[in-house]
Parts: sequence; structure tokens; C-alpha cells
Amino acid sequence: MSKKYLAYLFLILAALFWSGNFIVGKFATLFEIPPLTLNVFRWISVWFILIPFTYKEIHNNIPYIKKNWLVISFMGVITISTFNSVVYYALNYTQVVNAVLMLAAIPAATIVLTSLMKIETTNIFQLLGLFLSIIGIGSIISNGEIQNIISLSFNKGDVWMLVCVITWSLYSTLLKKHKFKFSQFTLIQLMVTVGILFLIPQFFYEKSIGAEVNFNKAFFLILFYVVVFPAIAAYYCWQKGIEIIGPNRATMFVQLMPLFSAILAIIIFKEKFELYHFAGASFILTGIYLSNRKTYD
Repeated sequence: MSKKYLAYLFLILAALFWSGNFIVGKFATLFEIPPLTLNVFRWISVWFILIPFTYKEIHNNIPYIKKNWLVISFMGVITISTFNSVVYYALNYTQVVNAVLMLAAIPAATIVLTSLMKIETTNIFQLLGLFLSIIGIGSIISNGEIQNIISLSFNKGDVWMLVCVITWSLYSTLLKKHKFKFSQFTLIQLMVTVGILFLIPQFFYEKSIGAEVNFNKAFFLILFYVVVFPAIAAYYCWQKGIEIIGPNRATMFVQLMPLFSAILAIIIFKEKFELYHFAGASFILTGIYLSNRKTYD
């Protein structure tokens, strides 16, 4: 019994640390820290921290890694190079509440991809759940105004968060399809190795447009958080939680992220939780609930 509650604690902490990533990402915009540059320093730091713990497993699995290098590389590009950079970039244009509520649509998007890739079959509840989630997304990115949908007058940050929904859903789908025999940390190490190669051009792009980073106290505090908590501690907690209660039961804890992030954003940034946020979140969560139902035989 105590092990089960320990797993719940690990999973709650993982969701909390990932939620804090959005808050700290917003602080980065307030301190005018270039988002792509922050992501470059974040993952280079993670690479150096993890390598002492993963190099033996990488060395022992070189033939297996070579066999799966293409899919691992692709996963690194869509997560490390794309997802994380886009999150930090989007937070320059949208509030934290919008961003995290958009991410709540990831499970529904994953349903579509797993069905298209013939990894899992789709039932009527999942299709209904997907439909409701799309309505929820529409409510959030249009600020509850139908005219905004008709005129396509969306917040730039919200539209960029759709890219995050698609890339993370694709990453999750590939994780289901490819069950790698090495640890999660080793997978992260390999993904980061590839991801950094595509992050370097982002760093030089920001420099070319005059976005310079000031190596001050704020920068190092923000870098410390995004490296230690969302990038390392959260993955460790998530892995331990799954180890105890399994992936299916653990997945539900992802849905704590919108709740934690919204509460933190309202407390710290005094952001307003509008009626359309509530409506959008209700549609998305109802969609997720239906998506996890099974039809009777």
C-alpha cells in the first residue's frame, strides 16, 4: 500500500516540476532571456550532467542503438529541438494558463496518431473525446469569440502551442511503438545528443537578430531550475512512478499539469482565469475522460 502512495507522490512531483517549467519560462520572457538560447544552454547542461550515468549503458548497446538510430534521432529533433524551443517562444506571446490548457489536448491528438499508425484501435468514445477536445482548443485560442475563429485572428503563442501538441503526441506515439531496451535516462541522453545539433543553429539565429543573453543572477537561477527539475528530476520521478504502478495508471497524472500551472500562474503572475478557460478546460478534460473509455464487447 505504501509503495502505491510513493508512486503517486513521484508522479505528482513530476507533473508539478513540468508545470513549473511554464512559470519559469514566463519569467525568462520577463527578464528578456532569448527563448532559443535558453533551450540550448538547458540541454547542453543536461547532456553533461547525465553522461557519467549513461555512458556505460550507451557503450554496451551500441549495435542496438545503431539499429534504432533513425527513430531515436527523429524523437530528439521533435522534442529537444522543437517542442521545448517552441514552448519558450510561445510564452512570449501567450499567458501560461493558455499554454498549459492547450497541452491538455495531447492525449486526444495521440489517439489519432496511434490509430493512423495502427498501434492501437480507435473506438467511438475516443472519436467523441477527440471532437470535444477540438472544441476546447477552439475555445481557448479564440478567447471564446467565434469571430476570432472565422477571421483566424488567433494569439500567435496559442497557435505555436498547437505545434507542441502535435510534436509531443508524435513522440508519445513513437514511444508506444518502439519499446527500447535501455533506460529512460539513456534514451534522453541519446535524444539530447541529436537535439543539440539542431539547437546550435537556433542559438546562432537569435544572435544574428541581436538577441543577446545577459549572464546574470536571473539567467543562472532560471537555467538551474529548467535543468534540474523539469529535465532531470521530473523524468526520474516519472520513471519511478511508472516502475511501481505501470504506465497506464501513471498517464492520468499528466492531466495535473494544467491545474498546477494555472494555479501557479494565477498566484504568481496574477493572470485571470476567464470563463472561456473554464469552458475550454471542461471540454478538453471531458474529451480525455471519454477517450479512455472502452466500448463493451
